Amino acid sequence: MQPAAALFLLAFSVLCNAAAATDSSPTKIKMNASRASTADKRVRAMRQAPTAPALKDGEAEARLIDIYKLAGQARSREALVKAERLVNDHPNFQLAQLVYGDLLAAQARPLRTLGDVPDGPAQAGAGMLGELRQESLLRLKALRERPAAGTIPSHFLALSPRNKHAIAVDTSRARLYLFENTATGLKLLADYYISVGKSGTEKSVEGDSRTPLGVYFVTSNLDPKSLKDFYGSGALPINYPNALDLKRGKTGSGIWLHGTPPNQFSRAPLASDGCVVLANPDLERIIRTVEVRTTPVVIAQSLKWVAPHSARAEGRAFEDALQKWQKARSGTDLAALTSLYASDFNSYGKTLADWTAMLRTDLDKRAGRPVQLKDLSYLRWTDANDTMVVTFGEVVSGSRTGSTRRQYWVRQGSQWKIFFEGVIG
Repeated sequence: MQPAAALFLLAFSVLCNAAAATDSSPTKIKMNASRASTADKRVRAMRQAPTAPALKDGEAEARLIDIYKLAGQARSREALVKAERLVNDHPNFQLAQLVYGDLLAAQARPLRTLGDVPDGPAQAGAGMLGELRQESLLRLKALRERPAAGTIPSHFLALSPRNKHAIAVDTSRARLYLFENTATGLKLLADYYISVGKSGTEKSVEGDSRTPLGVYFVTSNLDPKSLKDFYGSGALPINYPNALDLKRGKTGSGIWLHGTPPNQFSRAPLASDGCVVLANPDLERIIRTVEVRTTPVVIAQSLKWVAPHSARAEGRAFEDALQKWQKARSGTDLAALTSLYASDFNSYGKTLADWTAMLRTDLDKRAGRPVQLKDLSYLRWTDANDTMVVTFGEVVSGSRTGSTRRQYWVRQGSQWKIFFEGVIG
């Protein structure tokens, strides 16, 4: 087997779906004089990478994966040529630099590991090498373990036509999935490698360097001209802390989807202060695609992929509770309506008693005119509790327009109760 193939074969045997090519009598090729200092050049390149040119989203990763496949098939010379082109096009892609250096070194000796640099430089750059190796493994894992065709994340029970796109993040795979909401359901458009908080996930307090888990929405699109270079091509803030986070006493702010600084194509898997970080070309695709306020962003430790009909079936029991709310909201029975609210209900400081008084006034004004729910969507979040995040337009019979409301429901035993409700537009 060729020396480079020994490094890449095992990781890519599943991805390639074929046995790697072998050579029963491999020979070592002497390294050219101009390549004698490969390891030193590689370390310098990783530390002093210039700005990368623009490219199509996902293209650089696809090229890197192609290089891996070639090496795993013992086609080392082809892999080397493509690796050289990739690092010339994108010298700030540190992982590609590492792989290119390995392919150069493999011409002279067998490789022991990814990033097989001499002991001295390896010790000096141990942290960086470890991060790049982990990035490589996560990229491979996500690309080998693809979601089954036609499946969707279990959180997306129902999306309205107003939700033109949706985002789901699987932090265990360091992967973001971008969907289009079509007439026939969610369609996976693309997926990208991402970085999360230095301390991982489960954000709970300001400054803990963790990425939150939950159901969120894009709240704005920040002009890159107003941001430091550190944030790359721009930023999409999300609404952390949401109503569930606040109910649980979580603190913090400024959680964004944003890009990378000019000297980095991508960041280490655990690198941010809590944000979700993408390569700039990938972020640019997302910024061009999604809409502010209507795009849900699910961030999960691990996504569960299910058939769409299974997701719809999961939502039916909740739909019964929502229909009861709509019926009570359309009538005059205040007790029936308030029975659907949790005792610890809170809406921007308004308690259930405060909210009940407001509901009484609304019912009197409406005088039994029916309420229609337009553009209904609901997403499920399940951890210690089972929660629904519901968004809809409320239009009273006889009116042309109405308010957009968001409710948070929690399952209490066999019943669903509202613990937050507010107007969002």
